[in-house]
Amino acid sequence: MRIGWIGCGRHAGEMLLPQLTRYDIRLAALCDIDAANRARIGARYGVPEAARFADAQAMLDAGGLDAVGMAVGPTQHRDFAVAALRRGLHVFMEKPAGASAEDARAIAAAARDAERHVVVGFMKRFSTANRIAINHARGFAHRASFLGEYMTAPTYFTGDPDYTGFYLHHCVHYLDLVPHLMGRPLEIRARRHELSPGRLLLHVDFRFDGGGLGTLVMGTHQSRATPMEWWQVMGDHERVEVRNVHEVRLHRAPKFKVGAPDAALTDGEDTLVWEPNLTVAANEDHKGYHAILGAWLDLIAGRSRPDAPTIADGVAAMAALDAMQRSVESGEPVAP
Repeated sequence: MRIGWIGCGRHAGEMLLPQLTRYDIRLAALCDIDAANRARIGARYGVPEAARFADAQAMLDAGGLDAVGMAVGPTQHRDFAVAALRRGLHVFMEKPAGASAEDARAIAAAARDAERHVVVGFMKRFSTANRIAINHARGFAHRASFLGEYMTAPTYFTGDPDYTGFYLHHCVHYLDLVPHLMGRPLEIRARRHELSPGRLLLHVDFRFDGGGLGTLVMGTHQSRATPMEWWQVMGDHERVEVRNVHEVRLHRAPKFKVGAPDAALTDGEDTLVWEPNLTVAANEDHKGYHAILGAWLDLIAGRSRPDAPTIADGVAAMAALDAMQRSVESGEPVAP
């Protein structure tokens, strides 16, 4: 499969392309406005100089591709995705799916017209620990509640006084993951507390179509050198949680051990804990990038991947993000 790539910065170079090239594909062309990025990534993956472009439209016009991946800005995601789809190419794009819900809908319309697949980079679904916990949560008879936190630091969004980058590049991840776990949100209510410029705290409450409730805490006032993520789904006498993207705990309904001379751990009742062996050679894919790119390639090859975050999921996440932002401003609950 001949793949072109747009955007060869740090994220693509360190996170996406190393995982994509583990599959049986050929990086046939690449594009970046920065000559040093083009040269470094082109040399790393053996892309001929003639197939290294400074202009995305020129790369698409050159042809010879089956699909295109991209990690650029929100508006560029919209423009380049639509252009690629109109040339009959499948698309992988990092999140967000544009700068607005309308952008995401424009990409979705182009994908329908072209009958091509678009996968959005919501890799949180594919983290090994998250996938284990998601499978358990979906086995609960009732998913009663979601609790979670997903933090970052102010330095990550320096020069972003209105927090647009925080909303589009950070918050949108969990506005996909939470509905993926809990179902369609009927109502979102968000409250904000700004500790100081650049240090924002959000509390986001959800009401889901299955009757469940959720609370998500996000903010820009924690060090990125500390664990940044935790989430839990509770059912009836059972709950599953993921700590720091790598540890899973499944709690059931054990009997009390006190006063029992034969006390022991009981299969099917006591808490299960999973965490990876970090010394083993196998890649547990803690971030989820390898698996999400594999889901995209499966769709292109005609294999069913109902877990893949398609552009329809991108539209839903952007609509939820829009509802959250409107609730922040109004102080009232908003239906996505």
